[in-house]
Amino acid sequence: MRRTPARKGGIVKPMSAASPQNSEWLTRKKLIDARLRSAGWRVVPFASDTPLTKLNRCAIEEYPTDHGPADDAICAAGQILGIVEAKKFSLGPQNVLSQADRYSRGITASPVIFGSFRAPFLYSTNGEVIWHHDVRRDLNRSR
Repeated sequence: MRRTPARKGGIVKPMSAASPQNSEWLTRKKLIDARLRSAGWRVVPFASDTPLTKLNRCAIEEYPTDHGPADDAICAAGQILGIVEAKKFSLGPQNVLSQADRYSRGITASPVIFGSFRAPFLYSTNGEVIWHHDVRRDLNRSR
């Protein structure tokens, strides 16, 4: 696995599981947010006074659900279409799609409904590996 270097005092060092650069929050800020922006999404903090109808092509940070805050809710044309669950760099994201699943079921502000899901696209990532599940298809499996 390729490690993303972290700069400290002008010296480039590989990330390690024990490094402070390896927290989930830093992984989100340095790796995941950068990927979202490069794909054309604006990363915005959740604001209770901003209706979803005013948002387009946004990744809403700490989006509240009935099951806790989702790391990011992907919003297009005023609708939540995806949930992103972030994990620190040293963890593999394959086992945390269940968290995105839970958050998708707990969204109350979205008119989108696919069975018991309120967002059809679920993602889990550590900033390098991305797992995806499209809940609109019964036979779809995460990958």
